[in-house]
Amino acid sequence: MNIMLLVAGGDIGGGKTHILSLAKRLSTTNDVVVFSFRSGVLTDEAQEMGLNVIISQNGWRAGKDIRNLLTAIDEFRPDVVHCHGAKANMFGALLKLYRDVPVVTTVHSDPKLDYMGAPHKQYTYGLINELALKCMDFYMAVADRMELTLIQRGMDPQSIFTIYNGLDFSDAKTEPRPPKPEGDLVVGIAARLTPVKDIGTLVRAFAKAYQRNPRLFLSIAGNGEDEAMLRQLAKDLGVEHRVRFEGWIGNIREYFSGVDINVLSSVSETFPYSLLEGAYEHCPAIASRVGGIPTLIQHGETGFLFEPGDVDSFAEYIYQLSVDEELRRTLAENLFRKAKTEFSLDRMKEMQEEAYRTILRRRQYRGKRRGAVLCGAYGRGNAGDEAILKGILNQLSEIDPDMSFWVMSRKPEETRVTHKVNSLYLFNVFAFLRRLRQSRLFVNGGGSLMQDVTSSRSLLFYLFTLEAAKFCGCRIIMYGCGIGPITKESNKKIAARVLNSTPDTITLRDSVSKELLDEMGVDKPQIALAADPTVNLGTANPVRVNNAFAEEGIPGEIAKIGFCLRSWKKPLNEEAIIATAEYAYHRYGLTPVFLPIEIPSDVVVGQRICRKLSVPGYACENVHPVEELIGMLGSMKMVVGMRLHSLIFATAGGAPVIGISYDVKVDSFIKDIGSDCCIALQSLTEEQLRSRIDQIMAQDERHAEEVQMRLKRMETINKEAARVLLAEGGM
Repeated sequence: MNIMLLVAGGDIGGGKTHILSLAKRLSTTNDVVVFSFRSGVLTDEAQEMGLNVIISQNGWRAGKDIRNLLTAIDEFRPDVVHCHGAKANMFGALLKLYRDVPVVTTVHSDPKLDYMGAPHKQYTYGLINELALKCMDFYMAVADRMELTLIQRGMDPQSIFTIYNGLDFSDAKTEPRPPKPEGDLVVGIAARLTPVKDIGTLVRAFAKAYQRNPRLFLSIAGNGEDEAMLRQLAKDLGVEHRVRFEGWIGNIREYFSGVDINVLSSVSETFPYSLLEGAYEHCPAIASRVGGIPTLIQHGETGFLFEPGDVDSFAEYIYQLSVDEELRRTLAENLFRKAKTEFSLDRMKEMQEEAYRTILRRRQYRGKRRGAVLCGAYGRGNAGDEAILKGILNQLSEIDPDMSFWVMSRKPEETRVTHKVNSLYLFNVFAFLRRLRQSRLFVNGGGSLMQDVTSSRSLLFYLFTLEAAKFCGCRIIMYGCGIGPITKESNKKIAARVLNSTPDTITLRDSVSKELLDEMGVDKPQIALAADPTVNLGTANPVRVNNAFAEEGIPGEIAKIGFCLRSWKKPLNEEAIIATAEYAYHRYGLTPVFLPIEIPSDVVVGQRICRKLSVPGYACENVHPVEELIGMLGSMKMVVGMRLHSLIFATAGGAPVIGISYDVKVDSFIKDIGSDCCIALQSLTEEQLRSRIDQIMAQDERHAEEVQMRLKRMETINKEAARVLLAEGGM
C-alpha cells in the first residue's frame, strides 16, 4: 500500500514516538511518505531513520500548504492519508474537498481537553480540530476509552478502529534490574507540564510519601506552562530540595533507566507511551485510572492505579513501593511481560495494516445497498434483549466483517455506546424507511416480538416493520425468534398472512413457536428450529466472574443457588421461595443469591425476599455485561429462574436450571433441553421446589454439560441460515 502520514511537525513526547515508530515499521512492507507542515525534531529523526519526508514550511500560509499537499498527493497517489494532530486534521479535512482518497486520523487525546487551562487555544485550535474530526472518514483510537469518547461525540461507531500503542521490545533486556543500593529512590514522570497531566497531584503525593521515607526523590521530565506553578508548589510543601525539573529529555530510555518508580497523574489519557517506555526499562508503575491505562496496568498485578486527584492513595502506593524492593521487582516484571507480549510494535503495525485493508475494502461498497437494519426489543434495560442483540451482531459480523448496522432502539444513544453500532429511535418511521432503502438485510431480532399478550399494537407494529422491509426490497430474516402467544383469532390471521409473505427465513428458539406457526399455516418461508442467539456469546473468565461477585459483596468461593425472579400479573409465592432457599442452605450448603436480569424492576423483588431469609443470602443490584451474567449463573450449583434469559444464561454457562413458568416460552425452553424441572407460577409450592432441587442435586454433573453443548449446537443453525440467505442475496 501507499501510505501518507500527515503531521504538523512539532510533535514531541508520545505523539512523536507513535508517529515515527509506526512510520518506520510500516515502511518495511509498504511505501510510506511523511508529509510535515514544518521542520523540527520529528522530521530530523524521520530523515535519520531513512524515511521519505516532505516538508511544507509556510507558516500560516495555508493556501500554499494545501497546494503543496495536493502536489504530493498527485505524485505519490496514496491509498490512505493518515493524519496525526490538530493541524494535520485540518488539512486532511480540506484535502477531502479536492481529492477522492480516504482520510483517517489517529486520536491521541481527548480534543476537548487538549488545551485545558488555555481557553483562547481551546476556542480556536480546539474548535477547528473538533470540526475537522467530524470530516474524517475513519478514526484510529489508541484506547477503548477513546473509542467510547468518539462515539459519545457523535462519530460513526463503525468507522472507529481501536489500535493500542506499541513499542519495539526486540532489544529490551529480559533480566530484572539488580537490587537497588542505598541512596535515592527516584520517582519519575515524563510528561508535558500542562493541566491535563495534573502534576500538582504528583507533587502533593510525593511530599506526603517523602515524610515517611526520606530516601525518595522526584524527577520531572518535560516542559510546559505549569512549570513555574509546580516549582512554587514544591517550595510551599517543603520538598523543593528533593524535586528536580529535568526539562525536555531526548533519550527517554536512558531517562527511565535511572527511574525506580514510574508514575503518571493525568486526568485524561488515551494510552500513554511513557508507561510502555518505563516497562521497557523494567520500572514498576503507578498511574491514574483513566483512558486505556487499566488495559496495561492491572491494579496489584502489573502496577497500582488510583483515581485522578486522589493524593492520599497515590502517596500510599509511592510509599509502599519505596520500602518494598521485592514488590517493586514483582510488579515491574509482570508489567514488562505484559507490555512485551500484548503491546509490541509489530502487533500495532499488523493491526494498523488490517485497518487500512478494511478501509479500502469498504470503499468498494460506496453507493451500493449494503448492511442491515435490526429491529427488536432493544434499549429497554433488559439484559436478555441486549444479549440477543449482541449475539446477532457478533454472528452477522463473523459472516461479513464489513457489514454495517442500524439498530432500532428505545434508547438510541445508549445502544450506540453499548454495542458500538449506529442506532435510530424505534418509532422513527421516516428514518427507518430511509435506512431500509439503503440496506440489503432486515433482521427481526430474537425474543417474542410476535405476540399480543402485551398488546395487539405491539404485534401490529412488528408486522408492519416486516412489510416495510419487504416493500423496500430487503432480504428478511427472523432470527432466533419466539412466536406467540397470539390469543386473538383476528391477530392470528393477520400474522399468518404477513409471516407467509414477507420473511425469507425464520429461525426459531423453541419448539412451541414451531407448533404455533404450523397451527397458523405459516409454511412459505424457510423455517428452522434453532435456539436463542445468546447461547454462544461465551462467558467471562473466572477472574472477571469473581470480581463481579465481589462487586456485589459476595464471596466467590461459596457454593451458590441462584434465583432470578420478576414481578408479574399473577403474584409469586414468595414464602415458598424463602422456605426453599433456606432448605437449600441447610440441606446442601448452598447460599441463595438473587440476581436481576432486568434492572431496576427485578432488584426490588430480590431484595424484598432476601431481607426475609433466616440464612445468609445476597441480593445483587449492579448491571453486569452479559458475559459476566453467564459466568455468574453458570458458576452456581443450580438456578431457579422466572425470566427466560436467566435460564438460557445459566444453561449456556453449564448450570442446571429449574423454571418457574409465567409464560409458555419458559415451558418450551425447559422441554427443549430435555428437562421436566418446570413449575407453573400459579401452582408453585415449597414442596415442588424442594423436590426439583433434590432431583438436580442427585443428577450427574455431566448432564448439565451435555445440555449446554446440545443447546450451543442448535444455536449455530441461526448463523448458518443467515449465511445462506446472505449468499443468496449476493452480499
